[in-house]
Amino acid sequence: MKKFSLAGMLCVSLFLRGYAQEGRSILPFNDGWSFRKGALTADKNQPDTGWTNITVPHTWNNKDMQEGKNFYAGEACYRKTFTVSPQWKGKRLFLRFEGVGSVASLYVNNRLIGEHKGSYSAFCYEITHSVKYGEENTFVVKANNSAREDVLPINHFLFGIFGGIYRPVSLIVTNDINITTTDYASPGIYIRQSDVNAQKAAISVTAKIENKQLHHKDITVETVIKDRQGKQVAVNSKKVNVSPQGTNIIRQDLQVDQPHLWNGQKDPYLYSLTTTVMADGKILDAVTQPLGIRRFEVVPGKGFFLNGQPYVMHGVTRHQEWQDYGNALSNAQHKADLDLIKEIGATTIRFAHYQQAEYLYSQCDSMGFVIWAEIPFVNNSSGKEGDNAKQQLTELIRQNFNHPAIYVWGLHNEVYAKTPDEHVAVLTRQLNDLAKTEDPDRYTTAVSGYGEMDRPANLAADIQGMNRYYGWYEGRIEDIEGWVKGLEQKYPDYKLMLTEYGADGNIHQHTDSLSTDFNPVNGQFFPETYQTATHVKQWAVIEQHPYIAASYLWNTFEFAVPMWNRGGVNARNLKGLITYDRKQKKDAFFWYKANWNPEPMIYIAERRNNIRKQAKVQVEVFSNMEKITLSVNNGKPLTGRQGANKRDVLFDDVVLQPGANTIIATGVQHGKILTDTITWQLQASE
Repeated sequence: MKKFSLAGMLCVSLFLRGYAQEGRSILPFNDGWSFRKGALTADKNQPDTGWTNITVPHTWNNKDMQEGKNFYAGEACYRKTFTVSPQWKGKRLFLRFEGVGSVASLYVNNRLIGEHKGSYSAFCYEITHSVKYGEENTFVVKANNSAREDVLPINHFLFGIFGGIYRPVSLIVTNDINITTTDYASPGIYIRQSDVNAQKAAISVTAKIENKQLHHKDITVETVIKDRQGKQVAVNSKKVNVSPQGTNIIRQDLQVDQPHLWNGQKDPYLYSLTTTVMADGKILDAVTQPLGIRRFEVVPGKGFFLNGQPYVMHGVTRHQEWQDYGNALSNAQHKADLDLIKEIGATTIRFAHYQQAEYLYSQCDSMGFVIWAEIPFVNNSSGKEGDNAKQQLTELIRQNFNHPAIYVWGLHNEVYAKTPDEHVAVLTRQLNDLAKTEDPDRYTTAVSGYGEMDRPANLAADIQGMNRYYGWYEGRIEDIEGWVKGLEQKYPDYKLMLTEYGADGNIHQHTDSLSTDFNPVNGQFFPETYQTATHVKQWAVIEQHPYIAASYLWNTFEFAVPMWNRGGVNARNLKGLITYDRKQKKDAFFWYKANWNPEPMIYIAERRNNIRKQAKVQVEVFSNMEKITLSVNNGKPLTGRQGANKRDVLFDDVVLQPGANTIIATGVQHGKILTDTITWQLQASE
């Protein structure tokens, strides 16, 4: 049973990472760790106590960061002993960490191997020469999640920087000639595509190969593309003499005729591409990556295009954390989030504000989401983060280069400069140049919290992103329409995306009218009623303006903000359409589902606002069905009127009776009947 379990875990690891099994081994390295807060004991006379056994993924902030400001930020240690097989002598060994928050130092047998700065990207170190073969070895990771001016993000203000080894760890064993694992922890092969159309697609693959033998070696590098059925559709085989000095860069060109295009959720078709290194009749190494053949384009004033066809960009955002788990999530939890995002009908996701799990990006490839990936240059700038920003952007691009779902690299969010020659503006231009050098084929974007196109720090990128919280942090809900019309008239040739919008909503707070008597910065009353109205009114405007090439509501899920105390819930951003524990979908969730998901549905809003003081009320129904009626206490069916758009149906002057009132909404479409039922209680007047 144990042998089966280990084999199963290995197969899952290989599948999720996308690597072929031939020529290398990838073993999960997640069990058998112990953990404690604080630094290692330097004094041998002091007892080495306080360790607890844990399994990776793990964070020490899964509770305290969700409760307020008094969370632990500082150093903690992880320790693991592992016997290295003597059969691996002569091989190369690597440890790959997918994510450690936030600054991590790796020690093998008390020897410092390296330090990595940044919580959200992977890093990989060679340990070949530091382990003892056939003996027990000690691995120690020191992790520190204190905010630092030289590491992005530089503070805990907009979201907390969770501490810990919160993503999987792998032990990689290769031959002494191998496709690199230490090129910023990338797969070691980079796939580009050009001239994509229904007749053909040009595919180029660059492989980085290392030779750790004493002499030059004649090898064969073969790249094969296979369709979903395993049929070979293209191949390139090249004989190469690889040098033991430096890294050997091998490029191969292939053509796929009559390609089956990756077409978003409609048809997320994936080929596989395998680059294999062979010598003397043996496979030395092989790496397999997904290949989705597609072409993205953003056309000013017309919107987003996929493979030359208009593609509707119904967008959401997502933070990588769950209540009581923090950011140490399982693949099942990541998949559950994506399933909820698919249910709402979203077609595109902005993964904000940092690089997220590799499994998540791979799932987006296979589920057909068009996605936005970005680095955590967010909220504030110190002037000292430039080197780390460039490092994290390089990691983001190289590690995720081959994911067909990614269309854009995000450079920053809400960091500013008053003039074009100030730090943030200059650094943004440098980041854009870096992104274009690393990946000339994808777009770049920079995001502003202002509604002005000419902010100096934002025009260095291909796409201007703007976060607009009309009716919440400024102005009225309806002001969004004047804003977009003004940009359409003044900047018709610019690429624009609405990258955040919405309002907080506490599911336990409600109003019977659209009261604006609240303070969004430090108030304690954030009624769900107002959040719903914000989304209803603003989406009805957004959908009428293709000038907004994509829009991303903020946020799919509530998340922890340890420095905040707002809206009646401490340490919480309540803008999510789903509660932090994933148990409650707010009214706004069903509003978007009615607009975005074609599956027939009907939903009565304000079901949690179920204690009523006025007998005459308005009932709002969200539905994508054709004929909508309403009945109260089994009375005569009522006909409503169109609200913000045709998915929004309003029933005015509905009369409630004292006590419990059963309200039923009915929708009919192509002979199919759906109903939704709620109960409102009318309190007797005193």
